[in-house]
Amino acid sequence: MSGVENVALRREINGWSVRVDEGRVERARAAGRWLDTTIAEAAAELNRADPDRVVVVEGSTRLTVRELYSQAVQLADAMRGSGLRPGDVVSFMLPNWHEGCVVYLAASIAGLVANPLVTAYRNAELTFMLADCRSRMIFIPANYRRHDYVAMLDEVCRELRDPPKVVVVRGAAPRFTSYTELVARGQSTAAFDRVDPDSVRMILYTSGSTGRPKGVLHTHNTLNAVIKQIHETWRCEAGSRFFVPSPISHIGGSMYAFELPLLFKTTAVLLDTWDAEVAVQIIDGERCTHTAGATPFLQQILSVAQARGTRLPSLEVFICGGASVPPSLVREATDWFSGCVVTRVYGSTEVPTITVGSFRPGDIAHAADTDGEIGYAEVKINGATGDEGEIWVRAPQMLVGYLRVEDETDAYDADGYFRSGDLGRIVDERFVVISGRKKDLIIRYGENISPKEVEDILTSHPDVAEVSIVGIPSTRTGEMACAFIVPRGGTQLTVNTLAEYLSARGVARFKFPERVELREVMPRNAAGKILKHVLRAELLERT
Repeated sequence: MSGVENVALRREINGWSVRVDEGRVERARAAGRWLDTTIAEAAAELNRADPDRVVVVEGSTRLTVRELYSQAVQLADAMRGSGLRPGDVVSFMLPNWHEGCVVYLAASIAGLVANPLVTAYRNAELTFMLADCRSRMIFIPANYRRHDYVAMLDEVCRELRDPPKVVVVRGAAPRFTSYTELVARGQSTAAFDRVDPDSVRMILYTSGSTGRPKGVLHTHNTLNAVIKQIHETWRCEAGSRFFVPSPISHIGGSMYAFELPLLFKTTAVLLDTWDAEVAVQIIDGERCTHTAGATPFLQQILSVAQARGTRLPSLEVFICGGASVPPSLVREATDWFSGCVVTRVYGSTEVPTITVGSFRPGDIAHAADTDGEIGYAEVKINGATGDEGEIWVRAPQMLVGYLRVEDETDAYDADGYFRSGDLGRIVDERFVVISGRKKDLIIRYGENISPKEVEDILTSHPDVAEVSIVGIPSTRTGEMACAFIVPRGGTQLTVNTLAEYLSARGVARFKFPERVELREVMPRNAAGKILKHVLRAELLERT
């Protein structure tokens, strides 16, 4: 641990240790930012008060509160009947399907820890994560985007000493349980004990500078703070319709799809496979008022809307973050989407919604040129040169720790501030401008890629003497990964040969380098460290 004097460790019923900062707890409760409730309680209350309200839309499927809550209680009872107990981890690796909303709510009702997993993960990532969090059950699609998830879980389960129960959604498999079969085992009238809002609600994995994914722990109350801030600052009121193209396996997508509808009576409109043409149709057809996503989402929606001549008149808020957002894009989108606030935000899996954008009338300068106004968070700049340095943050929506104790080392300062690893500055007292990432993460289509993870695998390639992966901005994906390689014996390595090597080792495709540059030597400093900034500058100059 970091040696923070006012932080204690609390042992969860599953054996995990979480951080309890009493000062932070007092401030969060005094400000009304921790709601001290769960979405299970919110769903039960909404089911009594407004059962016919539609809260989830996916294609032709429209789930009312009554339908969502009834299915979730039935599934929760079935999971309990399968041997799961409060504190156990339930993973789900699902596209933006309405079943994901049912699974998440069922986990909350039963006091289980939800573990959303990115559908792009493959054998290597899955094997590590399922073992790391000791997952007891995982929900998967039978097939999605031409990938056989049943076959993949067959292989993964054979690698695990204690594999989770596998439940197949929208399909079936001889070895595994179908989703409809599992739900049918439960009772929709089952009763459950109240869940402590301070208990761990979710574990999400994020790439880190260690090269291995880190399990981020959030409680019901830390996620409450995220939702309350979104409700207050993004104008998400009862009746708002939030278009959700961002994966429900991410902190953002999960909040918009799972939590907002039940806590603040919004409707989540889901898109399972990204297609800008379809996205524009849905926003117009469903009269969506809000959406959020990484830079490519905004670029492509804007392009299609302009080509079709629609200004998406229902849209009130477009939140953009996750990778470098060009100020010119925000300005162009603001001009085109009449009546819509388009603004940049900054956050992370560890501390969602550090900033909330700029909603001041006519304030296009802050919306476009900064990464947003500081919300609930306390932010300070450490080690500043001039006015720039590493961003440290403390907030009621902050993680309560990492799953692995070693990941806590140097993660916090003595006052409980989380060291973000991002570089930036504060302008006009309340607005943050991000200038770079200390951790060298690459964000492609909103997915975090740890260069070190991929480098470690490619180093074992027989034709690779040295490798260093850097990211540069891409208008198509947000960032592009380029592998600089010193080959052995003059071998001509290509993007395709690296992709074949990584694929054979179960690495997710979104982590594959999109460009290869061969070199005779790597630039290094006096200590022998490869100078990635030199490689990045060379690449930017050529492109």
